[in-house]
Amino acid sequence: MLSGLVLREQGIEVEWVSFETPFFNSAKARKASEMTGIPLTVKPIFNDYIGMLKNPPAGYGKYMNPCMDCHTLMFRLAGEMMPAGGFDFLFSGEVLGQRPMSQNKQSLNYVAKHSGYKGHILRPLSAKNLPETIPEKEGLVDREQLLDIAGRGRKRQIELARQFGITEYPAPAGGCLLTDKGYSNRLRDIFAHQETCSEAELHLLKFGRHFRLNPDSKLIVGRTATDNEQILKYHNPATDTVIDVKDYPSPIGLVPHTAADNTLLLAASICTGYSKAPKLSPVDVVIQTGKQKKVIQVIAIQPGDVRKLMIK
Repeated sequence: MLSGLVLREQGIEVEWVSFETPFFNSAKARKASEMTGIPLTVKPIFNDYIGMLKNPPAGYGKYMNPCMDCHTLMFRLAGEMMPAGGFDFLFSGEVLGQRPMSQNKQSLNYVAKHSGYKGHILRPLSAKNLPETIPEKEGLVDREQLLDIAGRGRKRQIELARQFGITEYPAPAGGCLLTDKGYSNRLRDIFAHQETCSEAELHLLKFGRHFRLNPDSKLIVGRTATDNEQILKYHNPATDTVIDVKDYPSPIGLVPHTAADNTLLLAASICTGYSKAPKLSPVDVVIQTGKQKKVIQVIAIQPGDVRKLMIK
């Protein structure tokens, strides 16, 4: 928000682009656009993103976060939009040193170089700490009106927000799902066991408990009513198997891409263990794959007995 407003103060016409994947969305960008009146384009980039995510040239951060190559990809895609929109340069809200790994001078230079738009990427909040860009040299931007913010502190940004009348803005902490340990472990597991995966499958990684039953099969068991809703929302009804314990309150179970009968029996037993069904009595469980539905009987396997199968 601040970088856009700093440029707009100079009379420069600015617009934003926000990219979406299963790992991050545009909710904050949409709100910022409503607050400031700066136009926003939202662009899904899953197909571009997944290839980079599987093999990022600069590697990952602590978990599955390929921050440098993620930023590189976004600037490249934004740059490709410039000619059609009549734009002269790219800008971002990055601050030198705010994130020690992805926003140091070496990282910022890597992103600029590998995006293909070196010299055309302006970072208004830290511009005076960085080399002069082409739009500054050409007089499109007055460098003297740009800032020299650096480091992890937020005092100057908060004061600048106050000057612009911005009272609502995101907290400093946080990141995309790829910086989350649990989500990253589930993502590593799916990459290790599948050559390809759909966008919906990556959304499913956000919900429920995940179990690796064997190299070819996994099970997702809902934790809450919301989990159950989201599991059903993102599952593929043509190929996935839905498990529901009959006659007792229970979570929804899902076996993506279905599985052999003995594996489905194990999955149903695990799912029953998280239900209100009796522990040692046979229980009816509904198994549905596509339009095929059947009822099987299982004995519940208790959660403590399958903890070793859980992807944590």
